Amino acid sequence: MSNHQILNPADHGALRVHTEAGAAYGDNVMAALAMPAEFREIQAHFPIVFRRDAETGKLAALALFGFEAGENLFLTGNVWDARYRPMALAVQPFLIGRPPAEDAPPQVHVDMEHPRISLSGEGMRAFDDAGTPTPYLEMIATRLGDLDYSWQQAASFFAALEAYELIEPFSLEVTLDSGAVQSLVGFQTIHEDKLAALDGEALRALMDQGHLARIYMVLASLAQFGELVARKNRQNALA
Repeated sequence: MSNHQILNPADHGALRVHTEAGAAYGDNVMAALAMPAEFREIQAHFPIVFRRDAETGKLAALALFGFEAGENLFLTGNVWDARYRPMALAVQPFLIGRPPAEDAPPQVHVDMEHPRISLSGEGMRAFDDAGTPTPYLEMIATRLGDLDYSWQQAASFFAALEAYELIEPFSLEVTLDSGAVQSLVGFQTIHEDKLAALDGEALRALMDQGHLARIYMVLASLAQFGELVARKNRQNALA
């Protein structure tokens, strides 16, 4: 259940936010939205896959943290064991809201039901005693701006993948050290054969638009499945 409100000092002057990692704060997730603009950072740590919305048919990219719902193999207690957090996860519990008027600027919203909202008087303040945004909130606002811009720019990347038919279903099945079989289904990835078959004009168009490098970052990120499997084996060994 969500409770999105427009952030303002009158209503949220005492708002505090838990910024540490932890399952109690919503970090026990299998995946997070990934923006093409951050693929370079994400591919160094997490596999990047695509998922198609069942209702709209639109593609989205995801950074995978585990194999099952609620599993984050990069979370150990209150430690996030990677040097990067995808933007969509890093800005929580804040989000971008859009007013009804098309030309109105986006607004900072906050989900008051998010587990990062502090009810104990601990955590980072959003506003100081004078109602001025704190450095923490200013940092969040910058991240939200980056996320919003990246989201808008992502549409052309996904359109290019569709136009050149560069998406294919993807599944993974591995046998863990315990003998258990771990499966991953329902995702998609880059169709390497169709990518290799593109002519020079198509490759030039993808490169000029900045899409080609990001396509190869997706492919490079698949090597991180080995790390996911290793983390799963270590987790099982400690259980």
